[in-house]
Amino acid sequence: MSYQLCEKVRELEPYEPIEGDYRIRLDANESFYSMPQKLKERFKEIVDTMDFNRYPDPMAKELIAAFAAYYGLNPDCITATNGSDEMLYLLASAMLQKGSKVVVTEPDFSMYRFYSFLSENQIITYRKNELMQINVEELIDTVNDHQADMVIFSNPCNPTGQGISAEEAEKLVKSVKALVVLDEAYMDFWDQSILAKAADYDNLIVLKTASKAVGSAAIRLGFAVANRTITNALRSVKSPYNVNTVTQRFGTAVYEEKALLQQRCRSIIDNTAALYASLLKLKQTYQLSFDLAEPCANFVFIRTERAREIFEYLLQNGIAVRYFGSAGALRITTGSEEENNELLKCLEKYIIEKGLSANR
Repeated sequence: MSYQLCEKVRELEPYEPIEGDYRIRLDANESFYSMPQKLKERFKEIVDTMDFNRYPDPMAKELIAAFAAYYGLNPDCITATNGSDEMLYLLASAMLQKGSKVVVTEPDFSMYRFYSFLSENQIITYRKNELMQINVEELIDTVNDHQADMVIFSNPCNPTGQGISAEEAEKLVKSVKALVVLDEAYMDFWDQSILAKAADYDNLIVLKTASKAVGSAAIRLGFAVANRTITNALRSVKSPYNVNTVTQRFGTAVYEEKALLQQRCRSIIDNTAALYASLLKLKQTYQLSFDLAEPCANFVFIRTERAREIFEYLLQNGIAVRYFGSAGALRITTGSEEENNELLKCLEKYIIEKGLSANR
């Protein structure tokens, strides 16, 4: 008799990002900035002084202090994780019992649903309106009507780039008994954060990442901010040495560069606004019928029946963006000014070659 995988993982396939040598990568919502030379030099010094034979600090105290100082938070209310994905899995598995009810929104970051599935939770879907927006009153009703144990979504949303206001977010937290998990991965690009109030509530966790505005996707670093009771629980269920020493020390160095990070964040916001305006101009100039909403994040979300065709055309021209087949949409990450201009030229070339006009 041969061993059989359990049913829930038997048909799963590994996550496969776009692979290939593309001259412009606008598919993963990364920062288009790499690290400046002075930080790279500091990284070299860190590596030279590390004790590679020793385990990392299990509580990442120095790293958490730097993160807390950057955002003006209490270090006692922060948990560091090996990317936000580690925390998402812990929330779905350790912080809930098997069979717990989890409300996810649609469309949203697919890993919320995936980790809930792996943890054998009951998944309840709240579907956004035609404009891809959350009606907070309806979401509250969904959570309460199903007596959900947790509700989780990104704000601003990945992939739509839309969000709810800080006032609406707090209303949700106050109106439900469920644990509310707000993933503010992209909130550095908007001004509606409730991160500073995370410790004031007994049912709120706010997630942050170093992979977007901070430009440190390579080191896999995330944080959860909550009150001390929840924080103690999160620190108890994570693995003892979950954030490696390289990530801890590199991350500390990065978060200490507050002026640099804030300047770069402003630049990304400006580039996103310029990209959106240029795409809107293309739509108006050629009377295109695609849907384009003003973004709150570092990417633009476009819905069009030609999404797959455009996606493939861009790949053929060395430009990678993200294609969402189920939504008939493209998510285009903000690049540098030069990268954005190349993208726009390629899109206009496509429009002209295809002879597109109004309502086509």
